Amino acid sequence: MSARVRVTLVVAALAALAAALVAGATVLSAEEVPRPDDLTGPAQPRPGRPTLVLDLGVRADAEARDLRRAAVLYEGGRDREAGRLFARHDSLEAKLGAAFVAWPESLSRIEQVGALYPRSALAQLHLGLARYWAGEGGAITAWREARDVEPDTPYAVFANDLLHPEFAPGIPILVSAAAFPPGLEERSPAEQLAELRKRAAAGSLDAQLLYGTALQRLGRTISARRVFDLAVRMYPDEAEALVAAAIGRYAKERPVEAFSRLGPLTRRFRQAATVRFHLGLLLLWQRDVKAARRQLRLAVAAEPGSRLAEEAQRYLEALG
Repeated sequence: MSARVRVTLVVAALAALAAALVAGATVLSAEEVPRPDDLTGPAQPRPGRPTLVLDLGVRADAEARDLRRAAVLYEGGRDREAGRLFARHDSLEAKLGAAFVAWPESLSRIEQVGALYPRSALAQLHLGLARYWAGEGGAITAWREARDVEPDTPYAVFANDLLHPEFAPGIPILVSAAAFPPGLEERSPAEQLAELRKRAAAGSLDAQLLYGTALQRLGRTISARRVFDLAVRMYPDEAEALVAAAIGRYAKERPVEAFSRLGPLTRRFRQAATVRFHLGLLLLWQRDVKAARRQLRLAVAAEPGSRLAEEAQRYLEALG
């Protein structure tokens, strides 16, 4: 796979990803994942072409459709067709797509884009990917910039995956006990997000958690954390709100921030499945399978028949 393009849906069933997390599966194949520790040896060009990462969120405009289609064509090696679609637009995504299509002659062009957009996570992520594939130094520096300059973006999340291959990819997503609003699944992703935002503004805990979860799925980790923190201020004694605030603070470079908040909740809310489930989820992200299994079993026992107990059971079955 030489392209990674995501059409984000706010509504998404939680997959039983435990087996993949434990096995070390990532968003790319094992041969294609750029790992920072690979750069400690002699620099040399990598085979193939750099990964192209386009995440257009809930956009459904003509440009977004063109860019998604072009990324798929790039992945399939249909460079001429991809290039025509990228050439239709002048956005940063289109500029990078056009440069990647022209690889490897376009490395200097990608370096120029990185210099012109030092505060863009999108530009810095792809600058690092280009450097990595070319066997040039500076990939890690660019990925750190991508993570730090725009942390509230999916590109920052992806860059952090590259910086921390020892952890599971992506971020742990809150699983709320609340049911998704009926009828909303059939609406467009943009409409879903707008409706969830509107409902969250009304102030109910369930609505706030669902909206925060949607933001997490979109890679907007900082925005999600703000929503979860507001929920805690409004509902300081609710286990779900406190768990959400803990999950929202998970960062691969600072996992203790989440664990230090979540761990004490196991004593305060001994019969709350959400505490045990999400503690197990964080442990899976750290690849501590034995400890994760224990927490997931405790989640099943805490509230048998609940949605979280069922999700915990799915994870346990995936773990085998």
